[in-house]
Amino acid sequence: MKKLLIALVALVPTLAIAAGSTAHLEKANIDLNDQESLQRGLDHFQNNCAGCHSTQYQRYERVATDLGISLDDMRAKYIHDDAKIGELMENAIPEADAAKWFGATPPDLTLVARVRGEDWIYSYLKGFYKDESRPFGVNNTVFPSVGMPHVLEELQGLPVKQEDGTLVATGGTLSAEEYDQYVRDLTGYLVYAGDPVKLERESLGWWVMGFLFIFFIVAYLLKKEYWKDVH
Repeated sequence: MKKLLIALVALVPTLAIAAGSTAHLEKANIDLNDQESLQRGLDHFQNNCAGCHSTQYQRYERVATDLGISLDDMRAKYIHDDAKIGELMENAIPEADAAKWFGATPPDLTLVARVRGEDWIYSYLKGFYKDESRPFGVNNTVFPSVGMPHVLEELQGLPVKQEDGTLVATGGTLSAEEYDQYVRDLTGYLVYAGDPVKLERESLGWWVMGFLFIFFIVAYLLKKEYWKDVH
């Protein structure tokens, strides 16, 4: 009984994390086969997010190979320091300074899609709204009391929360449809980052299933041959 109680107590935090936000999540509908979208997502991430957030479990060379980007273009567009093409994709912001500026060190985002899910990321990036009571003047419907600014405000505009809970953004350089696609591309890249071998693994899985099916037929016919005299 004591061991059972300990196990249940240990399970409570896990269940709480799994429950996540109660906010409505929009469907991201990410297609990892859309390489152009992933390329745009990489560009969006490097230009808007990489200054504070790293994807330190990825390497520049592997990302370039997976997304169909030449190594020269990867060096020219996305390596802005002395990092080598084979190194991990870390940011240059000092952790102590980041914690001072934002109240906490911005987390690494390599695995955020595996932890939160693609719909959560997509909805989070669309969930910022004006809230002057917050340090950066914004809050978030998916992550209340968010501790980061709305870095895509110039593109989306600053949404205002209406009485019915909907968000209305004005003043952005992108239309609502264009911003949705921008966020979907960025989300897709983070989904790829969290599981870069997903497509390869799924493709291999079909070959394994095909092999097992053929092996089953051979094994069944062999069994019939061995047991035909017994029956």
